[in-house]
Amino acid sequence: VQLQASGGGLVQAGDSLRLSCTASERIFTNYDMGSMGWFRRTPGKEREFVATIWGSPGRTNYADSVKGRFAISRDNAKNTVYLQMNSLKPEDTAVYYCAATRRRYASPSYYLTQESRYDYWGQGTLVTVSS
Repeated sequence: VQLQASGGGLVQAGDSLRLSCTASERIFTNYDMGSMGWFRRTPGKEREFVATIWGSPGRTNYADSVKGRFAISRDNAKNTVYLQMNSLKPEDTAVYYCAATRRRYASPSYYLTQESRYDYWGQGTLVTVSS
């Protein structure tokens, strides 16, 4: 499975941006399996969890730092997940990576915040927020 992320760019604080990530194969199945998520990395820091979506009709979880500002959604027919980022802040500046797995976890809201739970990764797209 290959993941193609896009939508990054340079914006000003307070602006919005939407990232997209398209998988080359189906991730979500009819049996409530599969998830796709977003992580980000800033220079000198570990890659951190941002948001994830799983199950049917699409349950979500967010990092505290983006709750209320970011929204993850998906289009199953297009094998695509989106990250709508509103009220962007300079501290949101990072390379954003999408990730996917076809597995199902008993406690997805916990496990899907961890990088190791995902099997496929995209190449990353840079988001720069100027103050």
